[in-house]
Order: sequence, then C-alpha cells, then structure tokens
Amino acid sequence: MPMKHIDLNSDLGESYGQWRMGDDAAILPVVSSANVACGFHAGDPAGIFSTLKSAKANGVAVGAHVAYPDLVGFGRRNMDIASDELTADVIYQIGALQGLARAAGSEVRYVKPHGALYNTIAHDKRQALAVIAAIKAVDPTLPLVVLAGSPLAQLAKEEGLTVIAEAFADRAYHADGTLVSRREAGAVLHDPQQVAQRMLQLITEGGLASIEGTFTRIDADSICVHGDSPGAIEMARQLRALLEKNGIVIRSFTHREQP
Repeated sequence: MPMKHIDLNSDLGESYGQWRMGDDAAILPVVSSANVACGFHAGDPAGIFSTLKSAKANGVAVGAHVAYPDLVGFGRRNMDIASDELTADVIYQIGALQGLARAAGSEVRYVKPHGALYNTIAHDKRQALAVIAAIKAVDPTLPLVVLAGSPLAQLAKEEGLTVIAEAFADRAYHADGTLVSRREAGAVLHDPQQVAQRMLQLITEGGLASIEGTFTRIDADSICVHGDSPGAIEMARQLRALLEKNGIVIRSFTHREQP
C-alpha cells in the first residue's frame, strides 16, 4: 500500500551569537519535525530556546541534533573520539536540549546526529554503539534518525532502539541506495519541481531514479529539507504543496494515533 503520510524534518536552531544561520521562522510552518542544535556544532542557548518556543507554537516535534564538539567546523569535520567520551558528549547534548525544551513547554522526542557524526556512525560500528549507548542511558524510547539503508539502521534496531530511516530531498542517489558524494557532479539537486516530483515518487512508489538511471528502492520514514537559504525554503514549500495536493499528510513520525 502506498504511504499516505510522511515526516518532513529540517536542521534548526543553528545561529550562534551574531552569526545567523538559516531562517527558522520561515521553515517551521513547512516541516513537521525540527532537528534542533544542542550547542556543540552550532546554536547558543538563547537562540535554541527561541527556536524551541517557535516549534511549539507551530506544532512541530523537536529532536536533539547532536554533533561532535566542533563549533569552528560546524560539526562537519571527522573526529576520532573515544567511545566513553562520545557517549558522554551525546548525553550532555540531549540533556541540555531537554532542559530548554521543558522550559519552552515542549519535549525532546527523538535524536538525529549532525554532519560528520551522522555520516561516520552510518558505517563506523564503534562510534555508532557509543551514540546508541548515550540514547539508551537517557531514554531508550527516543527514536534515532539514520540514513536510509545504512548499516546503522540494523545495528540500532538490534540494540533495541526505534529507527527512523531518512531520505534527503535535494540529494542524488546511486543505484545501491547510497548518496552521491557532494564532490561529484549532480550530487545536489536545485530544481524545486524536480525535487518535489522525486519525493512524491519516493512516497508513492517506494523509491526513485538513481543517478545511473535505474529505479532504486529507498524505504524512508522522513524526508530532510533545508531552510538555510531562500531557495531551499521555497523548495521545501513546493515539496509540501505537491505532496498535500496528492493526498499525502505531512506529520511527524512521533505522531501518536488517537485511540
């Protein structure tokens, strides 16, 4: 049966002091889940708190966007961190966001790693287990958002976590289901209509056309959209409009069915 609902998520709360990143106010009405920075790769307490209050006002679910301790590199540099240190870092970040979320009248509903940490634990079992251990220590019911089709998905399930598989709206895929590297031509898609049509195909057919031209299965519970440029926001709006036009409900994967 075709999926009739999908989650749209975006990385928010990433401004730091006088340095502005993204347009949280513009993207929050579009998405259903907000991956909120926890201060390690981006985000200051006042800005994070403001984003959490805005997410609450828009009915958007909040997740902890945990990262390596790398403000200068925006969390995009690989780090070989000891397991116990990485576990503590992730616990610290989730806990900080939980405190701010509680004050904003909200709660942390899931965890999504950011940047280099996200990419590394997709295939690095040692670091993946350290992140999983942190989530289980804080709240084992918190879902973990992972790259669809990655080894981490099965590992996290084996460790008892709820796993949310994620696709990227504006990225090209290889025939084996992996993302085309940003270093390669055609890796990032810029045409809003093309992006929207591809995501509609993903939801209704369970996959999309790979960069090699073949149909590739992508099982995704959530689609990541970006809000850090005017063009990205318009792309997200067009995507949501097309999905809704085709009868697909946009709602967070944390949505609880009413009895």
